[in-house]
Amino acid sequence: MSPISKKAWPALVDRATLAPAALAGLFLLFLVGLVFVAVLLRYVAQSPILGINEIVQLVAVAIVMLALPWCTDRNGHVRADVFDSAIGRAGRFSGDLFSRCVSTFVLSVLVYRSWLKLLDAREFEDVTNMLSLPIWPFYGMMVAGMGLCVFVMVLQIAVILMTGEEMK
Repeated sequence: MSPISKKAWPALVDRATLAPAALAGLFLLFLVGLVFVAVLLRYVAQSPILGINEIVQLVAVAIVMLALPWCTDRNGHVRADVFDSAIGRAGRFSGDLFSRCVSTFVLSVLVYRSWLKLLDAREFEDVTNMLSLPIWPFYGMMVAGMGLCVFVMVLQIAVILMTGEEMK
C-alpha cells in the first residue's frame, strides 16, 4: 500500500485480520500433523484413521476462510498485471475499484447464504456422515471470515476513492 493509504488504514483492522489468520495457522499445523499420522498409520500399521477425509475437508474450509481477511488486508491475492502498462493509471484505478466492488458484492451474497446455512445446520443438528461432527461451527467460520473480508474490502474501496490511486 502507498504511504497515504496506509495512514488511513486503522491498526485495529490489521489486528482484527491477524487473529483469525493466526488461528488458521494453528489449524494448518494441526492438519499437517494429522495427515502425517494418518499416512503413517495407514501404510505402516495398516490401520487407517476413520473419517480422516471429513476432518481434512472441514479444517481446510476453516483455514481458507479464516486466512482470507488477512490476505485481503495485505493485498496478497494473485494479481495479473499483464496489461498494466497498456491501460495506464486510470485503467488500473478503475480495475482496482471494479474488482473490489464485484468481490464485495459476491462475498456479501455468500456471507448471507452461509449465514442461512449456519442457522439451518444448527436448527436441524446437521452432522458429518462418518464422525457425526456438527457442521454449523464451520459455517460460522465461513461467515466470520468472509464477513471480515467484506469489511476490509469496503475499507479498501474507501481508501481508493479518497486517495485516487490504486492499491499496490
